[in-house]
Amino acid sequence: MNSNPISVHRQPIGLYIHIPFCVRKCPYCDFYSLAYSADKAREYTDAVVRNLLAIKDTYGENLLADTLYFGGGTPILLGEELIRILDAAKCILTHTDGIEPEISFEANPNSTDYNVLSSLNKSGFNRISIGVQSLVDSELLSLGRLHSSKDAIAAVEIARSAGFRNISIDLMLGIPHQTISSIDSSINAISNLDIDHISVYMLGIEEGTPFHANNVIDSCPDEELTTSIYSHTLKRLNELGLSQYEISNFAKDGFQCRHNLKYWRCDNYIGIGTSAHSFLNGERFAVPSDIDEFIKSPLQPTFTTDDNAGGFDEFVMLGLRLNEGISANEAACRKFSGEFMQLKQRAESLKGFATVTGDTIKLTEKGFLLSNEVIAKLL
Repeated sequence: MNSNPISVHRQPIGLYIHIPFCVRKCPYCDFYSLAYSADKAREYTDAVVRNLLAIKDTYGENLLADTLYFGGGTPILLGEELIRILDAAKCILTHTDGIEPEISFEANPNSTDYNVLSSLNKSGFNRISIGVQSLVDSELLSLGRLHSSKDAIAAVEIARSAGFRNISIDLMLGIPHQTISSIDSSINAISNLDIDHISVYMLGIEEGTPFHANNVIDSCPDEELTTSIYSHTLKRLNELGLSQYEISNFAKDGFQCRHNLKYWRCDNYIGIGTSAHSFLNGERFAVPSDIDEFIKSPLQPTFTTDDNAGGFDEFVMLGLRLNEGISANEAACRKFSGEFMQLKQRAESLKGFATVTGDTIKLTEKGFLLSNEVIAKLL
């Protein structure tokens, strides 16, 4: 397994915990996930806790984290077992500039319970991300979701009554038969919920999923309509006070996801759990997608996916996803000054897709829509 102790720690890392259990796998999902089993979930929790209690021995005594994110899968299915994992993680959690750690977890509307959410909030969880996807029942049905729009609205209200102030929801674009009118219906319903953060994802039809096998793409909006839906969504969310801070993420001031910002800024993070990924000291490594191997191993096994990560190309590809863009100062800190100056010259020629203001390069709204192509030209 990876053993790369941190000798000098410039800033706290992010900590990610992967919970692979779902009630039922969605037909468009290609993430590693398994049907929930109480016994298997208990064994899995034991293994996660075991790895967390040994994390400083594995990665160095100086290790500190100021964000903790439980993703999946559907982490809320573990219920109050999540508190046991959080307690184990407290050995490395720290405040930054007097701000408490951001502790997030994902939930689906059909898996929320007031008593569980209240217990989690009181134990230190302070951010919840709810997989709403749509507030139009016909779209939820086409996605194979187990909840209705009424369930989704109730889940947000339950989370708020349980003490959560920082609430995020997922919204999906490119759903079969989606129109500008139907996305408006979802956003109109969202406007009544006082949401702090929204992640807007394009539906991807991945090989090996039922959606791919059944040619669901034939029922999805074409590229032109999807572009119009995205632009309209951007406009509507801005009207609700949710500013775009990353290609797919919108937030009210102060509610940007601190954990995910670490990914886009090429900061260090460690993942615990089967199929979890890490980036540490210029190396990317991952845990095999095998829950039984993870459970039986004294410490999680890992394999290197890139031993020369965090280079200039990654700095550009990830940083330009952010509305703040990339700066000469940050490039200099990472010893990329020469490359940045060349990039700046190329960016100045991509008018309409990228802007150069002083020593900062950003993508425009049009550039965001074609981000892969624009970044490829820049590099």
